[in-house]
Amino acid sequence: MSRRVQRVPVFHLDGNRVSQRVEQVCVESPLQILVRLGQGGSAQPLTITMRTPAETRTERDEEDADLALGFLVGEGLVRSPSEVLAVETPIGDDNSVVVTLREGVELPTARLARSFFSTSACGVCGKSTLDGLAAIPSETLRPGWPHVQIQDLTRLPRVLRQAQATFERTGGLHAAALFDAELRLVALREDVGRHNAVDKLLGSQLRAGTLPLHGHILLVSGRASFELVQKARMACVPVFVAIGAPSSLALEVARSAGMTLVGFLRDQQMNVYCGVERLRSGPGPLLRDEDVDDSEDVPACQMPHNPAAGRRLPMIPAK
Repeated sequence: MSRRVQRVPVFHLDGNRVSQRVEQVCVESPLQILVRLGQGGSAQPLTITMRTPAETRTERDEEDADLALGFLVGEGLVRSPSEVLAVETPIGDDNSVVVTLREGVELPTARLARSFFSTSACGVCGKSTLDGLAAIPSETLRPGWPHVQIQDLTRLPRVLRQAQATFERTGGLHAAALFDAELRLVALREDVGRHNAVDKLLGSQLRAGTLPLHGHILLVSGRASFELVQKARMACVPVFVAIGAPSSLALEVARSAGMTLVGFLRDQQMNVYCGVERLRSGPGPLLRDEDVDDSEDVPACQMPHNPAAGRRLPMIPAK
């Protein structure tokens, strides 16, 4: 099984035809980046960044090292290879990287105090990972509600595009749209950042006093990542729809929360990854989740239970 993709069962809708198939979704896996000054210094957590794991351990080591170092360069913390002494993994942890910097490299306290996610977490790495990354919403979702007609769902991308005033002029903005149970557009927000678009949308509903958003549908113009589905989960949005593909952790978050997750909504087609019991074709339910054959839903990107302790990753020799 590839570490970069995960096979999942889906319901594929094409007009009035419904079929079950196995699709592949990209795997997300968390990488915690820690930094320390000098070999005797203590490692301080800097960020958790979501990445797609490489196929082999050697490739993963190289890519994790590159990712951590590139992040430090982009943040202005490292400017020369001479400032880096080593890049290594903590004992028993393949999802963390410790970058040891030369003493004298300036590490602003405020920057180290920041807690943020750089995107691309790993349902494949177990529930403890989800518990560590995802906050818990104040309310649980209401099972099987709202009921959404699939014929009406297919028109939402057109409504989204027609409401994107700036996108029509530039073609360069992401959008997030909120619909009520009758699929009427409630609010739409645009931004160059897809996370910002969702944050703006949810913030507008907080100001309007409409949270939690039971009985609503959230549509995004791009793909469904962990961060976006988790944001919807925290706002108690039961139905998440994406024009693009979902990731492995987005699917796991949606499943664990009891959400409906739809991807590749284009024209009369869509993939339903979970929560199909909310969808309707006429007066009755389309299908139910228990009808899914999940034998192909094999976890990918599983790390060894006993990884080598303190493994050092490839690094340019310090000058």
